[in-house]
Amino acid sequence: MAENTTRPGWQRPSIYDVAKRAGVSHMTVSRVLNGHPNIRASTRERVLQAIEEMNYTRSSIARALATRRAMRIGVLVDSPVQYGPNSTLRALESAARNVGYAISAFSISDEEDSQIDVGVVELVTHGVDALCVIAPRASSLDLLRKQTTGLPTIVVKAEQDAAWHTVAVDQRAGATLAVNHLIERGHRSILHLAGPLDWYDARERDGGWRDALALAGLPIGPVIAGDWTSDCGYEFGRGFTPGDVTAIFAANDQMALGLVHGLSERGLRVPQDVSVVGFDDLPDARHFLPPLTTVRQDFASLGELALDQIIAAIEGEEGIQHHMIEPQLVVRSSTARARI
Repeated sequence: MAENTTRPGWQRPSIYDVAKRAGVSHMTVSRVLNGHPNIRASTRERVLQAIEEMNYTRSSIARALATRRAMRIGVLVDSPVQYGPNSTLRALESAARNVGYAISAFSISDEEDSQIDVGVVELVTHGVDALCVIAPRASSLDLLRKQTTGLPTIVVKAEQDAAWHTVAVDQRAGATLAVNHLIERGHRSILHLAGPLDWYDARERDGGWRDALALAGLPIGPVIAGDWTSDCGYEFGRGFTPGDVTAIFAANDQMALGLVHGLSERGLRVPQDVSVVGFDDLPDARHFLPPLTTVRQDFASLGELALDQIIAAIEGEEGIQHHMIEPQLVVRSSTARARI
């Protein structure tokens, strides 16, 4: 039976009260509220029962913690116009909102490496409880390493780091899925249209392409340095001469879109002449002509995972942690068996 919320002297229960009633940590209560999958059924049932009994609502999270923290997370976002960083930020904002945290974001463009110092100062001035860095380039993190904030810091990148908590979608595994898909369809010469290799994600996707080819005993074909944009893919496709190449792995869907356009102007058909695979699974990827085979990143789960690690770091519950989410290959019409 829910507790009487109208009796004199009654106080709205906090997340800590629910945790005490259920015999769990307040982090576990938070994860149950957010539908986190890695919770035992018995624990979830116990928490939900305590929530019902105490007439607890999500809105009391902020009140419960307000006297102890700013309830604000500072986020540095590298190149926020790109789909991946933008989607990660929105997913983190949604996950944070569900547990009473606010987000203060500072954006760094490709031409503003030096602005990371300004961003850190601005976010720390806002009184944030932790920092999160989304989609960093190596140059950005090199500058961040020189900063001393005293705040828990989470970095969204697939490479482990001795200095910070890291979370990511497994970029290398995603690239391996894409290239193995092409190999299974008989492709033996697979070109890689890479992202800028100052980006950790681009490095990992390049590494996955190399791993898959090496494991299959195939030659490491040419790498073309791209810049994530569809214009870059288009310009490359317009001038592309296939030779032995029968497939191209593009490091993101935007470059793949431009690539297909450029190849068609070159008189090459996708997938009859050249198969193309992208990465990200843009919402429009299934409407490309042809619909694009690509690697899907679960940004909602990534946002929740990042938030879990941020709160755990704020609580001092864990040492340096590294967690990754598995990507998913989505097969559509832009790939076919290799031409003979």
